[in-house]
Amino acid sequence: MNSDRKAVWSVAKGWLAAVLVLVGMATAIGSVRAASFQPLEIVTRNGVQVFSVEMATTEQEKQTGLMYRKELADGKGMLFDFNPEQEVSMWMKNTYVSLDMIFIRADGRILRIAENTEPMSTKIISSQGPARAVLEVVAGTAQKYGIRPGDRVAHPLFGSK
Repeated sequence: MNSDRKAVWSVAKGWLAAVLVLVGMATAIGSVRAASFQPLEIVTRNGVQVFSVEMATTEQEKQTGLMYRKELADGKGMLFDFNPEQEVSMWMKNTYVSLDMIFIRADGRILRIAENTEPMSTKIISSQGPARAVLEVVAGTAQKYGIRPGDRVAHPLFGSK
């Protein structure tokens, strides 16, 4: 009977260890996502478009970005803060969802838009000029809402909202 209890305990410890490993992995994966959501508005010729954006401000958040996400809803996005304004380079490595990357100057004006980026690509996507931030939204957003270079972004990063 004693050896049966040892065998059961041994199996139980193995399962417990496996569960703890899985919980640890889930926690680690969840922690690489940006923590805070904020409203962001883009003023276009067609009106004001409102987005709910995750903030990527730490180096880890900026490096991970939207990697490993299987979907990104319309109206959602991630805003990368690259203060101070600088030439910015992005890529789509480990990113499953095609994106529009909106490069924004320090004054809140859109500098450039890289539309319909290629998922999983390591091709460098440049701001082609100094940018304070990059807004990543699902591909097709810029065309759908008529977002163009020169449009104004309202968010605290740019001294507005």
